[in-house]
Amino acid sequence: MKRQFYMVLLLFLFTFLFTDAQVRYDWLPQNSWAIGFGGIFDRYVSTNTTQTGAGNFGGYLSVQRNFSEHVGVRLAGNLLSFSSKVGTKTVTNSTIAGDFDILYYLVPVEPISPYLSVGIGGMSYTIKNSPTNNLNKSDTDYKLNLGFGAEWNIGKNWKINTELTYNSTPTSKFDGAYGTNSGGLLGGNTDTYMTMNFGFTYYFAMGERSHLNDEYDGIGSVDYNKIEDIVKKYATQPTEVDYNRIEDIVKRNTPKEVVSSGSAATSNWVLLGVNFRFDSAKLEPESMPILYNAAEILLAHPEIKAEIQGYTDNVGSEKANQRLSLERANTVKNFLVAKGVVASRLTTVGMGESNPIMSNKTVEGRSLNRRIEFKVLNK
Repeated sequence: MKRQFYMVLLLFLFTFLFTDAQVRYDWLPQNSWAIGFGGIFDRYVSTNTTQTGAGNFGGYLSVQRNFSEHVGVRLAGNLLSFSSKVGTKTVTNSTIAGDFDILYYLVPVEPISPYLSVGIGGMSYTIKNSPTNNLNKSDTDYKLNLGFGAEWNIGKNWKINTELTYNSTPTSKFDGAYGTNSGGLLGGNTDTYMTMNFGFTYYFAMGERSHLNDEYDGIGSVDYNKIEDIVKKYATQPTEVDYNRIEDIVKRNTPKEVVSSGSAATSNWVLLGVNFRFDSAKLEPESMPILYNAAEILLAHPEIKAEIQGYTDNVGSEKANQRLSLERANTVKNFLVAKGVVASRLTTVGMGESNPIMSNKTVEGRSLNRRIEFKVLNK
């Protein structure tokens, strides 16, 4: 008993430690297909036998279909092995089970996504070495399942799966001995057992992007008419929104003199306000005035050559972030070239998640870290 306890404790401890290197993936599909596989530790619960310390292991394979971010179904095949004492005899039970479960994900966007499962299954089992001779045979039956599990993100397609399930049979002979200590989900004197799963789930087909995590996507398009109405409504006296003044404020807070005449000075020019949506190289509408101003400065200083550096937050793998940051830098370059800046004056580089200017622990910080910087050189 003590040995089994320590093995289960080690299993879940490993799971928690593994998530220290875990990455949060805010991207989530609306629907998906997945396959799963892993190991099982099984143990009788309501039986009148004595547990043994060995032989209570198995494995599983599953196919899963998620219809939405919260709801899915799963078909699973389980190979189980039980060992227990009935008197002086060690009784073994070899079971092949098939389950159909409905899954409900409580918090699907989080890096650790807990879920509930409920279902029904069928099983074929063989009992050996029972002191009751007529139980030493193969038999079939059905069962009910009730479980609680969690998926732990380790990649966009891969997840670690841990699940604890209570399985209730309609008979008291499943353990190789008639009688039981308590009833199961089906009521009466029936045998039950627990399974503790540890495995991996691979999502091989995913639908369109979910909108459940839009709160992580930063600021959307700006409704200037609504802003103007609010200003007029709460102004103490009649007023008009002076957009020219707003533009002047933006320009005053954007570096104008990025060079020192006749020198070869180098500086980093951070384009505050040029941000991107999560996991995208598409510019936000509020980025346009900043980039227009940057184009004006570059056109006014044709001697400048600039390296456009793209950055991301720390969500995702380093390789994916480096690629995405380069795409963002190229988006800005294409914009500036379209405004008349000679392409040969601009180079691009992806900096990935390096050198954050804000903490990645907050939504606002991650939004600001998805930015563009210029490394400006005098010609």
